[in-house]
Amino acid sequence: MFARKIRVQYEEGGQRLACPMKWLDSFSMRNFTNDQVFDDTIPVGDGQMEIGSRVPLERLRVSMEDWFRRKSYLPKGATLLVEEA
Repeated sequence: MFARKIRVQYEEGGQRLACPMKWLDSFSMRNFTNDQVFDDTIPVGDGQMEIGSRVPLERLRVSMEDWFRRKSYLPKGATLLVEEA
């Protein structure tokens, strides 16, 4: 089910930093979108997640960025980067 490994980082001031496990866990544990596709996500460490094959990366990035901003995790002006490892 969790066949893909991805990196989740944010860029701030020209630096790329791994998203803390707390952020990733918060996103994965809360089904705030009512979208079952995100049920196939599991954090495995800072900046690291495993996801199912049917999870679209860009949709995941947009949803995570929205969630991180609403929780005030993502610093103002920072951008979220989600890519296959």
